[in-house]
Amino acid sequence: MGERAIEIRDATPADLPRIFEIYNEEIEHGIATFEVEPKRVERDRSWLTDRGELYPVVVAVKDGRVAGWGSLSQWSPRGAYRRTAEVSEYVDPAHRGEGIGRAILRVLIERARDRDIAVLLARVAQPNPASEAMHESLGFASFGTQRRCGEKFGRVLDVKLMDLHLDC
Repeated sequence: MGERAIEIRDATPADLPRIFEIYNEEIEHGIATFEVEPKRVERDRSWLTDRGELYPVVVAVKDGRVAGWGSLSQWSPRGAYRRTAEVSEYVDPAHRGEGIGRAILRVLIERARDRDIAVLLARVAQPNPASEAMHESLGFASFGTQRRCGEKFGRVLDVKLMDLHLDC
């Protein structure tokens, strides 16, 4: 299956249980996020509803079910960083390798352009060669590594920093 079989649309509050199910799998069993407290719809609804127009959340729907999601997030509350956002993408483990993450990231890049965001940043916990390759295939480049900055499941982890400049 290619990206053509995947519908990408804006997330709605009705998508939160599935978004959090996918995210909580990574919180509880993976290193792609350094969050350690699982999300709960009743407590964390504002994560989606209070983002504003600048920082969308999108979902990838395959066969009528949310198979992944992604977001643009504020990099820093300091005004000079208004032109910069962080990208995040998460895919249900059952659907990895099907082009869903790439489809989500493509849409997020276009959404950033539409919002006059000039720089996208990605933080990729190490090791994650699939995520690095996906970001690189869409123009992201590595600009450094935060060494030993996180600890999860008893492992001290590095984070590769990647960026994509949309204004050059």
